[in-house]
Amino acid sequence: MKNNSSLLSIFKTVLALLLLMHTTCILAGGQKKPNFVLIIADDVSWDDFGCYGNQYVKTRNIDHLAEGGFLFNNAFLTASSCSPSRCSIISGKYPHSNGAAELHIALPESEIPFPLLLRKNGYYTAHAGKWHMGDPAHRAFDIYTDKNGYDIGDGGEANWVEFLQGRPKDKPFFFWLASKDAHRFWGADTFMITHHPDSLEVPVYLNDDPETRRDIASYYNEIARFDYYIGQVVSELEKQGVLENTMIIVMADNGRPFPRCKTRVYDSGMKTPFVVYWQNGIKNPGTQTESLISSIDISSTLLELAGINQPDDYQGISFLPILNNPDAETREYVFSEHNFHSFEAYERMLRSKDFLYVWNARPNLSNCGPFDVLNSPSQHSLDALRDMGKLTPAQADIYMVPRPEEELFDLSLEQEQLLNVASLERYHEKLIFLRGILQKWMQETGDTTPDDLTPDWYDRETREPLPEKGTRGTMPGTL
Repeated sequence: MKNNSSLLSIFKTVLALLLLMHTTCILAGGQKKPNFVLIIADDVSWDDFGCYGNQYVKTRNIDHLAEGGFLFNNAFLTASSCSPSRCSIISGKYPHSNGAAELHIALPESEIPFPLLLRKNGYYTAHAGKWHMGDPAHRAFDIYTDKNGYDIGDGGEANWVEFLQGRPKDKPFFFWLASKDAHRFWGADTFMITHHPDSLEVPVYLNDDPETRRDIASYYNEIARFDYYIGQVVSELEKQGVLENTMIIVMADNGRPFPRCKTRVYDSGMKTPFVVYWQNGIKNPGTQTESLISSIDISSTLLELAGINQPDDYQGISFLPILNNPDAETREYVFSEHNFHSFEAYERMLRSKDFLYVWNARPNLSNCGPFDVLNSPSQHSLDALRDMGKLTPAQADIYMVPRPEEELFDLSLEQEQLLNVASLERYHEKLIFLRGILQKWMQETGDTTPDDLTPDWYDRETREPLPEKGTRGTMPGTL
């Protein structure tokens, strides 16, 4: 009996090892590894999808993914500018940490894009649409679009389905699908889905007039075109029989291209829509979470799911625990930054669930939007209102000089971040505490505050180019 018991124990141990080896082999072969499709809108704020409560914009396909997937209500970017945000996502590091803190700075070759790690571990990787990250990062993809003959279509989505169809069928895959929608200037007004200017809501920091309403309607048309092509991608994945094992993430690179949004560190600029759809991995479809995540967490999460160790210098935290339990907390704070984008700037932002803290190292400068926003109909409408002396405090924010060096917003009082409570005595301890947390983060991540930042390239009032256009100063960071 004793010998039989020992033999049975050995048999069970060997069987368990064989099963473990079999599972490992399946994963190594790639067939059971999840596929990833990361879809990034250009210049879209978090609340401009229907699944986030917008009753006017038409995003049927995105809303369908949210209904069958997982919705993050507190996802934040590290920058509200196109290339710094995208370089941050692909490198898993903050803009001041990866050497690409300013607009139109390529990600240095010394940085390791996470799709490169996927590629080196058996994944087929592809990029289609807007690029904006420089030549060195091309090595992360088997195929890509960047001034190489593939750049067709006004919205940047023309190659999405074609590239999916052309992928090798014997490998897991990662697709970075980057739309040019909804970047100005508008090109979707003649698309099949349109929005009427009268049937929408105007934010309090804009002027509610016909000019602005038409501007917002055109912006929604861009989002509708983005949504249409997402539907095409989902249909193609389903047709290929790989939808169940494919994680789809839908997000944006920065806030809407309107005053007080794009480049700003408020939620209107830094908070991103973040929809995750994955039939094989999401237990309860339609789940929402209030847990905080950062865009640098994408790399950490996807690499963990692929069974790949992330580089030691990556700064993200996997949000996989939240997908398994929406009440899980992986972060107490998220951090963002505002550096040069058309104009000199230096802001740092800390966001918790309850507060938003901002430190501005250039309080002598106005916090206008970037060049494309300053030349928008919505901006012109505000300019006219200003000249008549009729701006509300919310509308006047973009013109304010000097600005507060510190701002603190209590989100239990209001969500629009219009009431700065930094000077109120009852918030003094909270202000000091959050200031300390931000300073600690800056020190730990190698952030710096150079005196010779990149200067304005345009006149903030006339929008005319300045002699300094093209001149670069010292970027924040220690690299």
